[in-house]
Amino acid sequence: MSPSAEPAPTAAAVPSPSLSVVVPIYNERENVGPLHESLTHALQSFGRSYEIVFVDDGSKDGTRDVMRELAATDPHLRLILFRRNYGQTAAMAAGFRTARGRTIVSMDGDLQNDPADIGRLVEKLDEGFDVVCGWRRWRQDRAVTRLLPSRIANFLISRVTGARIHDTGCSLKAYRSWVVRSLHLYSDMHRFLAALGVGIGARITELPVRHHARRAGKSKYGLGRVFRVLADLVGIKMLIQFAAHPIRWFSLLALPLFVLAPAMFALGFVKVHRDGRWTWFEDYDMAAVAAGSVAWLVAMNVFLLGFLAELQVKVSKFFRHRISITAREASR
Repeated sequence: MSPSAEPAPTAAAVPSPSLSVVVPIYNERENVGPLHESLTHALQSFGRSYEIVFVDDGSKDGTRDVMRELAATDPHLRLILFRRNYGQTAAMAAGFRTARGRTIVSMDGDLQNDPADIGRLVEKLDEGFDVVCGWRRWRQDRAVTRLLPSRIANFLISRVTGARIHDTGCSLKAYRSWVVRSLHLYSDMHRFLAALGVGIGARITELPVRHHARRAGKSKYGLGRVFRVLADLVGIKMLIQFAAHPIRWFSLLALPLFVLAPAMFALGFVKVHRDGRWTWFEDYDMAAVAAGSVAWLVAMNVFLLGFLAELQVKVSKFFRHRISITAREASR
């Protein structure tokens, strides 16, 4: 279910900009004003047309009241207001769908990312890359609750997904718009944007960026997030390697069972005598035969699941292709 959002009054919108900055925000009443001011200064200095998309993720501390006041006076600021808290990934996904720029930048709303780095990331993007990730080389966070879990997660994500960057968790990233609009985000998938980009063929690099200590408010992250990241990592690995042909993944899972089943049948129906003779069907081991039957049935079910998933992927691609052809013909 997609997050529900209430309409937000804004000043007259500017024409489609070159650059969109998406900022998920949750309970940042004291930070949102200074954040808007520093963003406006950095983007005006950069010299490209821009918009700022603030996504309020169900704040309860008066953050959205401050955001409404800012939007009423700034035509560059657009608001998305969730009716309840859905999480950072859902907020980012909503911002990406709303953003109109050819280049999209994401960042946190707690003033720890520096808006002055946006220009450097976008200029690096112009060198031919599709995603430029910020690298918080000198990160200003607590060692035990933030730095250590983050380094473990970064190491695992880099090794498993092949996204060879140092800081997968840094929200400050610049993208070509086609990259983020090609992705379906859920759970805590915002941490894996670089890895997902690798999976769709995006060219990725990174740049060291500044990172400031939190001035006000409380961090929304904790050690419990590590377990969700590990669970999502398994899904990401499957998506990157087997999303186009899921039957390969399911066949790989079913293969050991296909090998095990005849082996168990052989143990059940073959009897080895003390003198070295082998006899078939003289007697049988019911437990081994039952185990072989179960292994065979499970293997067939796993394989058929892969076949259905493969069929779903192919049918979905077929109908998307038909719809795009129909739309092009209707526009003539």
